Amino acid sequence: MAEGETEREYDTRKAIEELRERFQGLTTVLKESSQSPLEASLHFCQEFCQVLVEHAGRWKTDEDPLPLLEVYTVAILSFAKAASCLSSECENVPLLLEKLALCCSYLPQHVPGALWEEFQSSMKLAHSLLQESGSTQLCLLSVLAQQDGVWSNTTLSSILSNETLKLSKVGSLWMCIVRSSLWKR
Repeated sequence: MAEGETEREYDTRKAIEELRERFQGLTTVLKESSQSPLEASLHFCQEFCQVLVEHAGRWKTDEDPLPLLEVYTVAILSFAKAASCLSSECENVPLLLEKLALCCSYLPQHVPGALWEEFQSSMKLAHSLLQESGSTQLCLLSVLAQQDGVWSNTTLSSILSNETLKLSKVGSLWMCIVRSSLWKR
């Protein structure tokens, strides 16, 4: 354990590192697979989900949601790194990515600075990697990650809270998303 690190923090760090290694192993198997691209992609998505559920199940979000944020950050980035090897014919690929991005909507309102910065840089990199593979599915999440905090965008918070908004505010948020998507292409 590092100096000043609690046993819980050490266990979390160790589990996240193990998760990263398992995802890397899945990506290696995908790249070296002798199966058809579709079959290899289906197998990858199935194994990826199994590993993710296994690791995400270690923490209770109501007690401490931050380790789960780390799990989803590692998962999204790992998936993005494997995206160039995944078949576009596999329906599970966009579905899995959509579910991963959706999980981030459950992020805690206040994320410590260093963890938020890691999330920001990981989403930016993941979005770039996915765009290289022709996917813009992380565009919204990438734009949100550029904010000072996950819920700092008042327009988005209002939309998610079913509050009435001026159409111009929604349009401004949409234009920000579109500009971000076009700029990175």
